[in-house]
Amino acid sequence: MTPTTLRVPRTYGCSVETNRLVNAASAIGPLPTRERLTRRELEVLQLIADGLSNKEIAIRLCLSAETVKSHVCALFSKLGANSRAHAVAIALRQGLLR
Repeated sequence: MTPTTLRVPRTYGCSVETNRLVNAASAIGPLPTRERLTRRELEVLQLIADGLSNKEIAIRLCLSAETVKSHVCALFSKLGANSRAHAVAIALRQGLLR
C-alpha cells in the first residue's frame, strides 16, 4: 500500500481534512500509544471513561466544547477507535486508564 491508500477508520464527527491528515500520517508508522497521547488527551480519555459528555468535560477542564471535540477526534485517530466506548476499550487493553 502506498501512503495515499492507507486507511484509518473514519472518526465520527471529525472533518474530512482531519481524516485525510490522519491517513497520511499513519504511513509514517505507529509510535507507542503512551508517547502519542498528550497529557490533556489522557485527561479527556479518563473523563470519557468516567461517563462524562463533551460539555461536562469542557466544564470540568475549563475548555470550550469545540476544544474537547478536537481532543476526542485526536484520541479516536491515535487509538484507531470509532466510538467513545471503543476508545475506552482500547485504552483499557493498553493500560492507559487507571
